[in-house]
Amino acid sequence: MKKKKPSVQTIADIAEMAGVSKSTVSRALNDSPLISRETKDRIRAIAEEHRFETHQGARNLSLRRSQTIGLLVPIDPEAGYYVTDPFLIELLGSIAKTLAEYNYDLLVTQVRLDDRTWVQRYIGAKRVDGLIVPVCGTHRKDVDWMADHGAPFIAWGEASAQQRYCSVTSDDITGGRLATEHLLDIGRRRIAFLGGTEGEPEAMHRYLGYQEALKTAGIPFDPELVAFDNYSGSSGYRTMQALMERHPDLDAAFANSDVMAIAAMEAVREAGKTVPDDISVVGYDGIPLASHCSPPLTTIRQEITKAGELLVRQLIQFLETGVVTATVLPVELIVRKSSDPQA
Repeated sequence: MKKKKPSVQTIADIAEMAGVSKSTVSRALNDSPLISRETKDRIRAIAEEHRFETHQGARNLSLRRSQTIGLLVPIDPEAGYYVTDPFLIELLGSIAKTLAEYNYDLLVTQVRLDDRTWVQRYIGAKRVDGLIVPVCGTHRKDVDWMADHGAPFIAWGEASAQQRYCSVTSDDITGGRLATEHLLDIGRRRIAFLGGTEGEPEAMHRYLGYQEALKTAGIPFDPELVAFDNYSGSSGYRTMQALMERHPDLDAAFANSDVMAIAAMEAVREAGKTVPDDISVVGYDGIPLASHCSPPLTTIRQEITKAGELLVRQLIQFLETGVVTATVLPVELIVRKSSDPQA
């Protein structure tokens, strides 16, 4: 008499046959990166042999998951943060692409972080499994509050001491130093610093790199050549105008974003001067537009695509394991004609 195959109706049945936990089966069937390829293949083979199919809605319900990640963009016009910012658009594209690899959907929303009701709307109501917060420097107390209340998230921004949440950021001190060293190397001496939001860790670290480069080169630091505002184009334009009026001898500018730098070049042209013959300009970020403006913009390139990938992968790892990670990505100087006509 032919032996009847064991009945497989639930994840628990597969877990028993494979000799693993139910959570391991769930992760394997969902192609989690935390499960080895060998284990995934073994579990899937059992599922296929017994014609076991998971119903996505039922599976998510059993795991209390929405299979959705939220991209939480703080509403902060004063700091120059908008969903339409080129840096955020490129970051968003990388996040969306990586989430698709994990079969996650993306929900993009803008909120005021100090309005605590959003936590219940998105986390408490299970609309999302976790959150990506792409800027956190000026919202440190709000981000700390999120960690205090157990919100599962990862932040794009500088890590802090004894950090209790995941983060990804760039090496901004090195970025500020590289930009300033480049301008010094091509003979510039009156170098303006067009900063982002004063007090924000990213802007202050770039400022520190700027100061370190001047000190190493033996160039006196002049605080009158420093102006903080925000990362927007309007900030770069008005800041550059004001600095040129006060200091007509300045011969270079390091702006804290490419958008600021492009607008600053327009201010230089309107003042009857040329870039780079009269004033060399360096930006920050490495957005695609930087290579297509006139003249093409020298910039400190951040690994924006890599940042988006890591924000997703490390958030999912945190959701699966609770492991807190803090990654600092390298930056690179890209020399173009806005600083050096020979580039």
